Amino acid sequence: MTPITEKSIGIDGEVFADRRTGDRRRVLKGGRLSFNNGFGAFECVVRNLSARGARLSFGDTSAVPNAFDLLITGEDKARSATVRWREMTAIGVAFD
Repeated sequence: MTPITEKSIGIDGEVFADRRTGDRRRVLKGGRLSFNNGFGAFECVVRNLSARGARLSFGDTSAVPNAFDLLITGEDKARSATVRWREMTAIGVAFD
C-alpha cells in the first residue's frame, strides 16, 4: 500500500506538506475518546494509524478537545493523544 502524502492545514492555519516520520497504514476501526477525567466522551472512526499518531473522523470536530485519551477497538489500553491538525470532520493526532 502506498504511503499517505496529502497536504494538511495546521492548527495555526499554515498549509504544510506531509511531515510524518513514519508510515501510517489505512484502517477502519472504531474509537472512543475520553476527556475531563472520563466525564466527557466521543465516538470516532480511526481512518489511518501508526505508532506515533492517527487520523480520526467525526461528524463535527468543533467540540473535540485538544488533548484526550483514545481507546481503539481491539486494543486493551487507551493512548494519550494531542491534536496536531483539525478539519471540519477529521483531526490528526500525535500519541504522547
